[in-house]
Amino acid sequence: MALFDAETRRSGDAATRALSVTTVETDFVEKVYQGIAASYDYTFGPTLHPGRLEAMEKMALRAGTHVLEVGVGTGITLGLYPSNCRITGIDLSSKMLEKAQGRIDSKGLLNCDLVVMDATKLKFADNSFDVVYAPYVISVVPEPVKVAREMYRVCRPGGRVIILNHFKSANRVMGWIEKTISPATVHIGFTADLDLPGFLAQAELRPVSIEKVNVPKMWTLITVVKD
Repeated sequence: MALFDAETRRSGDAATRALSVTTVETDFVEKVYQGIAASYDYTFGPTLHPGRLEAMEKMALRAGTHVLEVGVGTGITLGLYPSNCRITGIDLSSKMLEKAQGRIDSKGLLNCDLVVMDATKLKFADNSFDVVYAPYVISVVPEPVKVAREMYRVCRPGGRVIILNHFKSANRVMGWIEKTISPATVHIGFTADLDLPGFLAQAELRPVSIEKVNVPKMWTLITVVKD
């Protein structure tokens, strides 16, 4: 809770301010990811993989754990889960899911299911999953707060919401650069200036940990335990 409070106190208007200078629509996001599906594993695979491995550790997976992966994309993470866990992956892009299904088939992953779904309108009941995980997706969806609240809703009490994402740097110069380039970076799959304190405050998330991951450490790993 202290980490959440520290992030929120950086600015008194965190609960109301705009999270990014860039606005996107769902159709635009779908089009972008349909377009980069073929190259995603090569462009965003190896460089962002250390963060994925650290996120897996934060999940505290046990036999029978049911994980919802929001924005499963091409399924890069699917082979990392223990075979005694159940994985449901959703994504807005059918082409991404085609690649993910190919990965499932080639690796013989019998514990994984895929569904085309809008993360702002999860078609699951409250308290359905032990872990709800969003890898590198929050900064591109049109309504990141709504997605986070949906993730929290479908997570069971005592379960974990894990968000792995890029957020605007607290460094003034880097933050200005990210804000400047954000309208361009959205065309390759993410907004560069998503505001972390504002996001946490507006999504009403109270993390138990906030850590920097990958090299360089420009990405953030957020762990929330649902009350």
